[in-house]
Amino acid sequence: MAKPATILVKLVSTADTGYYYVTKRNPRKQTEKLEFRKYDPVARKHVVFKEGKIK
Repeated sequence: MAKPATILVKLVSTADTGYYYVTKRNPRKQTEKLEFRKYDPVARKHVVFKEGKIK
């Protein structure tokens, strides 16, 4: 069987609250790291989330 094309990545909050989202990314099509502006419920506002590795 073939390996799946997508990998799981962790989107870590830049507000240093420790909150994160988990999403999928296809590394063959999207080579740069993900960066989204999403809601952080700990900080209670929208902040930038950057891609990090899942341990």
